[in-house]
Amino acid sequence: MPFAYYKRLNRSQQRIYHRSDGIRSIQLPETRFDSLLEALENNLKCDQTKEVENVCQRILDRLTAVLNVAAVRVKVYATRPHGRWGELHGLYTPAEGRDLAQIEVWMRTAQRRQVVAFRTFLRTLLHELCHHLDYELLKLPESFHTEGFYQRESSLLNQLAPQNQTIV
Repeated sequence: MPFAYYKRLNRSQQRIYHRSDGIRSIQLPETRFDSLLEALENNLKCDQTKEVENVCQRILDRLTAVLNVAAVRVKVYATRPHGRWGELHGLYTPAEGRDLAQIEVWMRTAQRRQVVAFRTFLRTLLHELCHHLDYELLKLPESFHTEGFYQRESSLLNQLAPQNQTIV
């Protein structure tokens, strides 16, 4: 069942939406991320923004390499921006005129300014990566939030950090 905004899409966009919705997973080749995920979790716990950014960049570099897609640059910021619309967790900006596409993620909640949980942060990072993969791997002209999109995000999270696996 399409999300509510589907009705506002033109026919071309609706075709892209359905194509995106039909792709339910992204399979990673056998690659170990344990040490990088452990470093990410530890640096999050220690509230080390620059170190978190460095580890995120290494994770994204490895993911884009094993998936054979263009690299993406990551920026990690401290406290999420917010307004009446809510909080911004992450943002993807395609390359369009720049060397690399960019992912921006925030480590702290807007209201309480608490560092977000490891899996929540990792899911946000992978969510933004999925936008990049929509363009670079799946060759979709636009990246929509579809059920398939969220399932692709979950498939990556479950391959990297299965629910029952303790990282640290």
